[in-house]
Amino acid sequence: MMSAEQNELITRIGAGTPCGALMRRYWQPAALADELSPAQAGDRPVRAVRLLGQDLVLFRDEAGRLGLIDRDCPHRGADLAFGRLEDGGLRCPFHGWLFDADGRCLETPAEPEGSRLCTRIRQRAYPVVERSGIVWAYLGEGEPPAFPALDCFAAPDSHVFAFKGLIDCNWLQALEVGIDPAHASFLHRFEDDGEESESYGKQFRATSADSDMPMTRVLREFPRPRIEVERTESGLRLFALRRLSDLHTHVRVTNQLFPHAFVIPLSQEMTITQWHVPIDDTSCYWYAIFTSFRAPVDKDRMREQRLALYSLPDYRPKVGRFNDYGFNPYEQKHRTYTGMGEDINVHDQWAVESQGAVQDRTREHLGQSDKGIIAYRKLLVAAIEANARGEAPLLVLDAAAAAEVRGPATMDGIGPTEGWEQYWRAVDRRRREGAPWASTGASTGAPILGAAE
Repeated sequence: MMSAEQNELITRIGAGTPCGALMRRYWQPAALADELSPAQAGDRPVRAVRLLGQDLVLFRDEAGRLGLIDRDCPHRGADLAFGRLEDGGLRCPFHGWLFDADGRCLETPAEPEGSRLCTRIRQRAYPVVERSGIVWAYLGEGEPPAFPALDCFAAPDSHVFAFKGLIDCNWLQALEVGIDPAHASFLHRFEDDGEESESYGKQFRATSADSDMPMTRVLREFPRPRIEVERTESGLRLFALRRLSDLHTHVRVTNQLFPHAFVIPLSQEMTITQWHVPIDDTSCYWYAIFTSFRAPVDKDRMREQRLALYSLPDYRPKVGRFNDYGFNPYEQKHRTYTGMGEDINVHDQWAVESQGAVQDRTREHLGQSDKGIIAYRKLLVAAIEANARGEAPLLVLDAAAAAEVRGPATMDGIGPTEGWEQYWRAVDRRRREGAPWASTGASTGAPILGAAE
């Protein structure tokens, strides 16, 4: 059982907190690139951003350059999210002070002619870069780390699609649902298997590799997976093994990507890399990159599917606590385990939001199925402590080291009960060999020494 002090340590991410200091060592998703596109932003690509408890403003200037600066104007503290995008930067409507993407003050037009005040003013600006449909920000000190050569970053734009959604709870409980393989047999159980032709872009609706058995049936009929956890170069690897018979076992391989992401299979064709990014201590966004190993992603279809449940401009869920997550008791009895529709994001949202704004982990009782959560919490505490000692935590890498971190490999399929360890590697290798862009060098090797028990 966890103490209140331990729970505070691993959940609080504001400036000056130990976990907040750790999080500021990493690139953080700050917005979708779509949010600055003409379709969503019109001719004014400016977005207010709250990230790790800090209030910022993100913009793209007339030359196409991205800027991320503190949201309060350094003159009198007015809100720069309402600024005018003009003359090479963002201009405060209060007194006309103008700031460029680097935070330099270019003009203070209300000051007397010849004033040099603007040369002494600088707004705090943060490194920002666009990768795989997401605008990433670095809020820490010094040089940001290099991006690892993960599948979601290695794939071309045609083969990735990014989306996000708002969750009203602490980032950690939102992450932990994704490294809990056992919950899918209950929270995401469907009484019907649906049509394979309708499974595109939907979690747990397609068939597993080397099988015509839909994932819905696997989860429904085999609810007691054996779970194993390994340490890897990028975090943790989790195995959920559902024994179907003496000859066959369903193998699902997922990954925790440090510090606050996971990588899971969506289908035989696609994977999902999903971050749980703190807005502050009591809310977060999930950001997902869907990566295709075969055909280009049908982005219009993927976007349409998800916008059916999320509202622009803030990507707020259309169902939630305010309308009981769409709960229908007839549906719960006859169609789905939750009675909350067929979108698993709604199921997960209910599960984690119902734990409270910040889950009280002093009251929980963990079991064998929680091996991944236990291993991750140990990894997180170790990283917080290492960072406090001035050491580089996991995945804070230079360019050469980051280029060697690939994959991570993930899959689900039905293979041999004896020899499943070789089977899952073969499935991942086969998928990569058939992809038009993928490297065959994704990590599928032995666990790192000191692997989680």
